[in-house]
Amino acid sequence: MTFDLSLEKLLEIAAVILAILYLVLAVKQNIWCWIAWILSSCLYLFVMYMAGLYMEASLQIFYIVMGFYGWSQWLLNSDSQGLVVKTWNLSEHLSAISVILFLALGSGWMLEKYTEAALPFMDALTTWGAIITTYMVAKKVLENWIYWFVIDSISIYIFLSRDLYLTSFLFFTYLFIIVIGYKSWDRIRRREEA
Repeated sequence: MTFDLSLEKLLEIAAVILAILYLVLAVKQNIWCWIAWILSSCLYLFVMYMAGLYMEASLQIFYIVMGFYGWSQWLLNSDSQGLVVKTWNLSEHLSAISVILFLALGSGWMLEKYTEAALPFMDALTTWGAIITTYMVAKKVLENWIYWFVIDSISIYIFLSRDLYLTSFLFFTYLFIIVIGYKSWDRIRRREEA
């Protein structure tokens, strides 16, 4: 029995390992999570492009930039009075969700009309959702974990449809880590408010 791995699969394996490392470090609010995020995003840029998920590939460029932004936010606010876990009110959530849906519909329509992209509307929805949610992570908004749960649940289907089984498994694993992350950040927020 031969076990031959293509370049795409090797990149996917490395990206998955770095993505898990990112999430574990993010749950602990360890600033090194952003380095793992940046490296994973660099690898996933190629994996998603080769899979025909153009919005996801473009998202990786955004992730790389946001990785540096998140790292700088956490680094600049690492003192005892720095960036703390906070929550958004209903109005902020409705605004965020409205922006995500508006951009997803517009992007999905353009992808469907002008490209051969796979699952254009779902790809656009998870991409724009991830962009808003990444901003929430950089600002330490507690509800980012809830947004990620929804985005990652949809992403599992997308990745399975493109035969990205390792990435689908990664996002399934994320669902469990997300619950842990939410509980951890909520405990920290409650301590900070006390």
